[in-house]
Amino acid sequence: MRPSRTITHLSPEELRGNQQVLPRVARMLRPYRGKIVLVLVAVVVAAALQSVVPFLTRAVFDDALFPLEGGKPDLGLLAWLVAGMCVIPVVTALIGIGQNWLTSTIGNSAMADLRGDLFEHLQRMELAFFTATKTGAIQSRLSNDVAGVRTVLTDTATTIVQNSVTVAAAFVAMVVLSWQLTILTLILMPLFVFLQLRVGRRRQRLARRTQESLSEMTAITEEALSVSGILLAKVFNRSESEVQRYREANHRQTRLQVEQAMTGRSFFAVVQTFFAITPALIYLAAGWIITDSVPVGEDTLTAGTLVAFTTLQGRLQMPLLQLMRVSLDVQTSLALFRRIFEYLDLDPAITERPGAVALDPDRLRGRVEFRDVRFRYPEPRSLSGTVNHDRFGETGVRISAGEDDAQSAPTWALDHVSLVVEPGQLAAIVGPSGSGKTTATYLVPRFYDVSEGAVLIDGHDVRDLTLSSLADAVGMVTQEPYLFHGTIRDNIAYARPSATADEIERAARDANIHDRIMSFPEGYETITGERGYRLSGGEKQRLAIARVLLKDPAILILDEATSALDNETERLVQEALERATRSRTTIAIAHRLSTIRSADVIFGLEEGHLVERGTHDDLIAAGGLYKRLYDEQFSRVPFAAGASDPRRADIPL
Repeated sequence: MRPSRTITHLSPEELRGNQQVLPRVARMLRPYRGKIVLVLVAVVVAAALQSVVPFLTRAVFDDALFPLEGGKPDLGLLAWLVAGMCVIPVVTALIGIGQNWLTSTIGNSAMADLRGDLFEHLQRMELAFFTATKTGAIQSRLSNDVAGVRTVLTDTATTIVQNSVTVAAAFVAMVVLSWQLTILTLILMPLFVFLQLRVGRRRQRLARRTQESLSEMTAITEEALSVSGILLAKVFNRSESEVQRYREANHRQTRLQVEQAMTGRSFFAVVQTFFAITPALIYLAAGWIITDSVPVGEDTLTAGTLVAFTTLQGRLQMPLLQLMRVSLDVQTSLALFRRIFEYLDLDPAITERPGAVALDPDRLRGRVEFRDVRFRYPEPRSLSGTVNHDRFGETGVRISAGEDDAQSAPTWALDHVSLVVEPGQLAAIVGPSGSGKTTATYLVPRFYDVSEGAVLIDGHDVRDLTLSSLADAVGMVTQEPYLFHGTIRDNIAYARPSATADEIERAARDANIHDRIMSFPEGYETITGERGYRLSGGEKQRLAIARVLLKDPAILILDEATSALDNETERLVQEALERATRSRTTIAIAHRLSTIRSADVIFGLEEGHLVERGTHDDLIAAGGLYKRLYDEQFSRVPFAAGASDPRRADIPL
């Protein structure tokens, strides 16, 4: 358990952050300024109508029921006054309904805009950001943090205006009645305001820690209750430890919630006590004033004035306390707004340059060139104010995006790599684990940008191309294809949502998966399950191939799409891949060297360096890296008498 800290004030940076957050919130609400004006008008009109009721009540007694001249009650005037007293609550209630609709519309619409902007911004972030940040932490900011500030925009603003009008009106009336007693009533207000600010700052810090703890819980839930997480826990009998991990995070969240809820309770108890004893102090002061024990001028303090003043003072207590509580809520919400804006303020590392060129798909040849490329993985970004909670930290240990992402930041993942893949060629990249194979392929579609040198497509530096045209030009089939929870049809059509049923079926046939799909009771409407867990590995691979065939890219990247398949399934996948690689440039990462014997060119990578290139026969004859990998791979299976040549079998590395 991490020790709790005593927090009494905000740092200068956080105070400056508050000053920056408020204008941004105001800009966020600018599209709704018309509705906001209507809310303000509704609040003022309702407050004004409510302030009329006491005067109507006074008129009922002084003018209608008991006229000063001693005449009979004026029933006609009484009827009008009573009608007014009945109509005002009805009108006020109707105004309140409209006001609530407006505030709810403003708050929820603004939050929808904020969620949409945040999601859009995250979609533009580079791959490195997501490999360094837990998915649950991102989800927490999209859901928990945004939900945490919604109340401020729906209810709090209206409460502030309503109570401010009430307090202002009561204060003016109190001053008119007796400025001396008003001073007595409000003499401690500067001290209360000072204490309230200190409590608010502490609650800001607690709110941030609470949301970070909630992010941890969300991350644990996302990891442990996913299909992969459940399977992993069951395989290694770690269910109890996962439960314990969640309980510890849950306990931490509970402790912070209680601490946040109790922060300021003593302060409000003091304020309420003061307001409760103020009438007694007023009576004492009134005695001094009436007996001239305290010289206060020529003002006369009557019994009626005293009763009216104490009544107003009692009415002032609740709205004033609500204003203090609301101000604490506002200060707490600032911490949540800052957490949201931290993500919005992150500049994507992969951006489109001004004047970027769009690749013409009709003229695209698919020539890929690495020109003296050097690359190292960027350091994980850190967010200001983010706490690394050891195992549960939001931006702790960087999670690998591929086999090569395990390199430490100072290490060159690729060092002075130059190679060319001509249009229509099948190029294979081989090398030991961690040699830079996946890294090299990630540079082509700009999942990462080179540190030095350039990657070119048809002579264009990929950094000078529009991101959309580059994404359309490059397709990829990974070793572990991702399928979302949906139908098989939707998963294939993800590459081109406008595709017809015939086009989807043709892609499935070319991927050797159509017959298997039709064997399912629901056919193309079969639900794949989360990450495709209802399908076998070979079925998922062929669906991924069908998806990329539907996309029909000029450049295809294959990140060892057959390494984990049995021989029969691999044969089907291999046939599908042969169709997929026709008439397009293909870069294949190969672990099973038997699958790339017919490659036009093979590149050997070792420790980020390009150490050799050539055809299968050339590299076998050269006796270098490829020959060593080839011998190591096929020497693992004994050559039995009468068996076929193992060098022609598909044997995993």
